[in-house]
Amino acid sequence: MNEAIRRPVTAHDVAKLAGVSQSAVSRTFTKGASVAPQTKEKVLEAAAALGYRPNFVARSLITRRSNLIGVVVPSMANPFYSEVLESLSKAFESSGHRVLLFSTAAHADSDPILEEVLRHRVDALIMVSASLSSHFAEECKQTGLPVVLLNRKVDSDMVSSVTSDNFGGSAKVADYLIETNHSRLAFIAGSEASSTSRDREHSFCARIAENGLPEPLREVGNFCFVEAMKATRRLLALDSPPDGIFCANDLTAIAALNVVVESGLVPGKDISIVGFDNIAMSKWPAISLTTFVQPVQQLVQKAVDIVSAQLEDSTVQAVQEVVGGELIIRRSSRLPETGLVTQEDEQVWRP
Repeated sequence: MNEAIRRPVTAHDVAKLAGVSQSAVSRTFTKGASVAPQTKEKVLEAAAALGYRPNFVARSLITRRSNLIGVVVPSMANPFYSEVLESLSKAFESSGHRVLLFSTAAHADSDPILEEVLRHRVDALIMVSASLSSHFAEECKQTGLPVVLLNRKVDSDMVSSVTSDNFGGSAKVADYLIETNHSRLAFIAGSEASSTSRDREHSFCARIAENGLPEPLREVGNFCFVEAMKATRRLLALDSPPDGIFCANDLTAIAALNVVVESGLVPGKDISIVGFDNIAMSKWPAISLTTFVQPVQQLVQKAVDIVSAQLEDSTVQAVQEVVGGELIIRRSSRLPETGLVTQEDEQVWRP
């Protein structure tokens, strides 16, 4: 008994008890491998009797693959990241991979956490809304580690990225607010270091200028609920407050809605609030947020496809993918007179 406790059960032990070869044991615990049903049943029965678990660390030394995909997120405070992480986990599980999560402080430099990531022998790295320095981009390229930025991009052709249509979506939000007769507009930015926030703000303001309207008012919410509420209070305290606010993401927009309601204003009547993401919470009846959709499933599938291609062939060139979306109109903003189309129980604006 003491010897059994000290010595881990091996594939050789299972093979001996089941009366099969050791390779048959290995195939039984390898997803997608060919093994006869009767042989598989014998192996599983022997493994259960012995309490055997396959040693994936040892296998990784042989295959030089850990089957681990590192995922870096800035924080889990934003529900959008939770949705992305769940979708990534499901997508990679179907291909026999597991996600190893690394969380770093929002807006912080990613380099320290990346030092730790690279020690874990991950097969690939997906960075969700996190930055990547040129130093680490070069190191990952030299080591052949596939890297994909999701919901973020860098000015480098060495790193693949997948983003939603930040420019097109934000321009559409501007068109919609102009179409619904808003004249005093504002933008609540996310982090100053965020490429997504910058792209959304740039496109929104450019389209406003094209239509001859004054430059939108500006506050910074840093993608933080509390800071976004403070930013909204500052806007509403102005002598001439905005009648329409576009927020860098849904979390910011929901914070703005809270302030609007506490101020005694009626969303969709006295002021319009528009977000960007379409997180699950935005659909809640008490919130009913107008927002531009980031299609999580499509974004994740693009990222998974890029990783899979680079794992198959390390010479595959980096790509920058942009995924389109829709502007969903809910009660947080005015209804346009034309262009509304019902799709899957949602009202989509297609002018």
